[in-house]
Amino acid sequence: MIILKTFFIALLFSSSIYLEYFNINTTFLNTFFGLFSIYFLLTINKKELFYTGFFIGILWFWWIAVSLQYYDLIYLVPFIIIGIGLIYGVLFYLTGLFKHISYRVIALFLISFINPFEFNWLKLHILFINSYFSILDFHLFIIIATIGLFVYYKKPIVLLLLIFSLNLSNDSKLKLPNLKIYQPIYNINQNLKWKENYQLELIKQNIKNIDYAIENNYQLIILPETIFALPLNKYPALMNILKEKSKSISIVTGALELDNNHVYNSTYIFKNYTMQIARKVVLVPFGEKVPLPQILTDLINKLFFNGASDYSTASNTTTFDINGTKFRNAICYEATTNEIFSNMDTKFMIAISNNAWFTPSIEPTLQYLLLKYYAKKYNVIIFHSSNKSSNMIIK
Repeated sequence: MIILKTFFIALLFSSSIYLEYFNINTTFLNTFFGLFSIYFLLTINKKELFYTGFFIGILWFWWIAVSLQYYDLIYLVPFIIIGIGLIYGVLFYLTGLFKHISYRVIALFLISFINPFEFNWLKLHILFINSYFSILDFHLFIIIATIGLFVYYKKPIVLLLLIFSLNLSNDSKLKLPNLKIYQPIYNINQNLKWKENYQLELIKQNIKNIDYAIENNYQLIILPETIFALPLNKYPALMNILKEKSKSISIVTGALELDNNHVYNSTYIFKNYTMQIARKVVLVPFGEKVPLPQILTDLINKLFFNGASDYSTASNTTTFDINGTKFRNAICYEATTNEIFSNMDTKFMIAISNNAWFTPSIEPTLQYLLLKYYAKKYNVIIFHSSNKSSNMIIK
């Protein structure tokens, strides 16, 4: 019985993701399910919280195991999924460590700011991203506290406090930049993308998309993360081709960068026969770096990743200019972190991704909801170009 009950609560808690995934964009349902999931999390006991957190972890993040097939680590799938469930089971269990409702409210609110192994994709704000409520931190706390007061006093009238969290503001009045932008669609499987005999075909496809954009008078083309699946700075002939084409159109593209034995996941910006490189600042935990002490990092890289080293990072974010419009650079995961929005000197961001690692799954949907959250939080417009998921302009 406890399994069915807690799985049901976890499903309510995850409903915003799966409603979006199945294109059921109903504001009422998102609001209703979000409020009831908070109510249950504030009323069930510690044991039930553990099982609920276990199922929440799996429902939100089972897709992480999809990428293991590309490392020949399929045998680890059940261990990874169960491990994810246990981590979040313990996290939610701690929210019920003390029975007093004030502790439960504060502990539940703080879950959004606790990042196991530096992974920050569990945001309670997502419950209300497509609801009647605002998703700012203060408003989220009001929602949780109001439900807590209802649980404590058992008087429906306290629910009127939810009025203070309603999203009464108009949509952002930010206007799109005065640029004609092309975001071509890519649908390249991960197991094909990095094969040496496919490199030339992929380069031809990229050049073809650039030529199409030039022929149709676009001013900027945005290509996905590592769509040139090679260290582009070590291919001068290819860079010269892109520089030459940048006389007619600005090109933003993802590729690796190799510098003094350091490997960077980078964005290359070509414009007016010049090139700028923007290195990634925030790496994907366990995907691009192992967030553990060095001795354990070396051991894991040796056992599971053929001794490969972690990617290197830039120390600062990069903002670049295209025809007088400034864009903040972001590569995949870092576009869903607060760090990449620090010291923003523009209202526009270009985010590039390669979601082939995790498709088919709900990962692109969760990523989209998180991008929507950060776009709202920082009042920016995000141009997102990706392989294996839809390109979007998120306001």
